[in-house]
Amino acid sequence: MSEATASAETLDKIIDLLEEVSGEDDVRDHLDEDLFDLGYLDSMGAVELLLAIEDEMGVSIAPTEVPREQMNTANLIAYQVEQRLG
Repeated sequence: MSEATASAETLDKIIDLLEEVSGEDDVRDHLDEDLFDLGYLDSMGAVELLLAIEDEMGVSIAPTEVPREQMNTANLIAYQVEQRLG
């Protein structure tokens, strides 16, 4: 399990975006599980998610900026976003 944490507000927004991109409605049940292993994200889905994060939250993260293992769970994605929100 990750020690990286984000605010509930940021995590909720990331969950909404992940559910929209993946078409899955149970992301909240898998906050620390690898979204790629679960089949919720693939490389195209990850890019779509990053674009949605930029559009909805104003945070730009290039696909090559953060290693996949640092952005492969909902909690880690929320943490990375929150770090950039300042």
